[in-house]
Amino acid sequence: MSAEKKNVDELLKKAYEPSRLAMKYHPYYGGKIEVVPKAPIHSFDDFAIWYTPGVAEPCRAINKDVEEVYNHTCKWNTVAVVTDGTRVLGLGDIGPEASLPVMEGKCMLFKYLGGVDAVPICLDTKDPDKIIETVKLIQPAFGGINLEDISHPKCFRILDTLREEARIPVWHDDQQGTATIVVAGLINALKLVGKKLDEATFAMLGAGAAGIAISRVMNAAGIPYKNMFMCDSKGLLHPGREELQEKYPQKWFMAQNSNGEGREGGSAEAMKGADVVVAASKPGPDTIKKEWISSMADDSIVFATANPIPEIWPWDAKEAGARIVATGRSDFPNQVNNSVGFPGIFRGTLDVRAKTITDEMCIAAAYEIAQTAEDNGLRDDYIVPDMDEWEVFPREATAVGMKAIEQGIALKKMSRDELYETAEAIIKRARQQTALAMKKGCIRPFPK
Repeated sequence: MSAEKKNVDELLKKAYEPSRLAMKYHPYYGGKIEVVPKAPIHSFDDFAIWYTPGVAEPCRAINKDVEEVYNHTCKWNTVAVVTDGTRVLGLGDIGPEASLPVMEGKCMLFKYLGGVDAVPICLDTKDPDKIIETVKLIQPAFGGINLEDISHPKCFRILDTLREEARIPVWHDDQQGTATIVVAGLINALKLVGKKLDEATFAMLGAGAAGIAISRVMNAAGIPYKNMFMCDSKGLLHPGREELQEKYPQKWFMAQNSNGEGREGGSAEAMKGADVVVAASKPGPDTIKKEWISSMADDSIVFATANPIPEIWPWDAKEAGARIVATGRSDFPNQVNNSVGFPGIFRGTLDVRAKTITDEMCIAAAYEIAQTAEDNGLRDDYIVPDMDEWEVFPREATAVGMKAIEQGIALKKMSRDELYETAEAIIKRARQQTALAMKKGCIRPFPK
């Protein structure tokens, strides 16, 4: 066996190891999150304060002024992670129960990385109107809503409607979160190869929730639509794709405004001569062909973001000529994964009580993520911070909060220093809680 073949085999074995361990550890722990008290309980007498009869006084205060709910309850720091299980990872429509492990994991990341308390809510309906109505009905108990793994095109209407009608910020991580971290990665990747954001050309593989949102935020960050060449499962989007007009208005917009050269064909034609390929399509590893990468411009950049398996393995992309390769996985370099984005973005949003989460707030987060990596020293295999570089989260929380204040949508005004200190303290506490629980045996060690 050649050394090269042995190395690839070792990389493949490593890539599949998390799946094996997940099947071992999930039933051992019986879930990844739990609810624990945050107020002291010295004796049963304290329940007279926390429950009856004392609790009646906070109830009266909130009844008199509903905004007092943010002072007397956990609402200020709690989000709901809401899904219908119709588009989970690369697994597709697996239903609400099967999606629960993913939602639990999301809640775990919210707490550990952002200090945000999160609750998984898996809905037994695929009806977008019922999803919208349910979110509106539960919003009294939550400070924000994270929509997750909802299929397109309905996810666009659900998000747009709730952003307009909900009283609390609503965010769809598959759209806004993915777009934020991809833009952060693009800022630094293009800087490394000496190309300008507004002059580079982009093959966009995948026109679902993530792909459309990425293109929108890229455009808001200064990248012209005409420099993007977007493909769906039927090929390149262009004005001749009139079948999109009625059912897929977001794709139809891209068909009319992107693809400045009027290219036709599929992924191969989109990638030919492109500086960057951003793939948010179906899991690989053979979704992107090596020969397509070989046809790209010099110093090409490949973002293969599908989960759980990227559209092409990083080593294959490198062999085909890519200079910088990023995936959505934490076990490879350059993880362009939402987990670096949403905890900090929600932290900043909640801390200033922003009414919504705007695209400008996403761009502010993207630039702060990119700056954090640059401050630590950019390399071809390091374009965005890793999850364990905890300083990125209070930094982006501060950037997001300041942008919300600037836009006039924050109900709490704070200075930059106050925002940073608040976010840093909350996030640090969450990590210390987990470390202490592990040290004291309240969280059991991994089984042998």
